[in-house]
Amino acid sequence: MRGIAKKILRVFWEKHADSEGQLKTWYKEASKANGKSLADIEAEYSSAGILKNGRVVFNICGNKYRFIVDLNYRKQWMFIRFIGNHTDYDKIDADKI
Repeated sequence: MRGIAKKILRVFWEKHADSEGQLKTWYKEASKANGKSLADIEAEYSSAGILKNGRVVFNICGNKYRFIVDLNYRKQWMFIRFIGNHTDYDKIDADKI
């Protein structure tokens, strides 16, 4: 899959250095995930939550941070919609952001 808005991740890990390694690893793996389905993601990332409209919320750094990715399997792209801590996450509507 082609990643869109990787800059969001980069800006985040520059402020939260503990997330850099996990975010880079996730992005590298996700970029190679051509043809994967939501079921495949659930199997591979047991802490991921499947949301409406092809969105997935991932937990990283021992569930310290969350990020939401909008996946389009037909076009094979992923768009990072949000990343933050749990307090930030609780302030948004994950299905609409």
